[in-house]
Amino acid sequence: MKNVLVTGSQGQLGYDLVKELYKRDYIPICPTKEEMDITADRQTKDYILNSNCDAIIHCAAYTNVDKAEEEIDLCMKVNGRGTKNIAKCANILNIPMIYISTDYVFDGNKQSPYNEDDNINPINIYGKSKYIGEQYVRTLLEKYFIVRISWVFGINGKNFIKTMLDLSNNKEIISVINDQIGSPTYTKDISKLLVDMLESKKYGTYHATNEGYCTWYELAKIIFEIANKDINLIPITTNEYKSKAIRPLNSRLNKDKLKDNNFHLLPDWKVAVEEYIKEINNS
Repeated sequence: MKNVLVTGSQGQLGYDLVKELYKRDYIPICPTKEEMDITADRQTKDYILNSNCDAIIHCAAYTNVDKAEEEIDLCMKVNGRGTKNIAKCANILNIPMIYISTDYVFDGNKQSPYNEDDNINPINIYGKSKYIGEQYVRTLLEKYFIVRISWVFGINGKNFIKTMLDLSNNKEIISVINDQIGSPTYTKDISKLLVDMLESKKYGTYHATNEGYCTWYELAKIIFEIANKDINLIPITTNEYKSKAIRPLNSRLNKDKLKDNNFHLLPDWKVAVEEYIKEINNS
């Protein structure tokens, strides 16, 4: 395996994934949206079947959770049909595919961390669209990884950490949600694991985030401690925040399956946040 096609290579995860592939002597194939619109069946098929790729890592997605509540058709088209188009090509070529999914396939009502085979019940459009993508991958392929991640942050995109740091330049008081709990995922860390998975052939559905759990409020506290910012943080509830899309209160994902299959667990989320803020400061 040498040539790995990466969709969404200019996105937050794709950007670091391409760097990791180069580092490990793979040749990333990185189509632009103009070269390969994943929602266009024929164009996607023509591009992938002529790309000489040995594997596909599908990072491209519609990810604006709130806007998805209004742009339902577009979200479903990109995350559902787009994923189906790519999985069909992987099936024709008989090559492995990694599909990036989300904690938002769960409703958040469970009182403990979610296992990979727990009941799926998405409560927003984004979560529903990603689950439709999962179903296409499972139906069309045998050689697949479905990797559910959450609270993603990386150098090449918008994320909660960047938002907090930006807000702290203009505000001394910031309100942050304190009743949603989950795990941040650093794109540099998850990229290493995704390449490890590709090399392992231990196919299936996995949960993969940085270790440990926190609320958004606890995450914000650590961000400002590391960045040495004196901010008055106010904890608020999800109901007080009033976003368009409903979010699960419990986004904790159980990662025991990674250990059981001898994959390296990702570093603790606090370590990852510290590394990321260093990366921001050095960029």
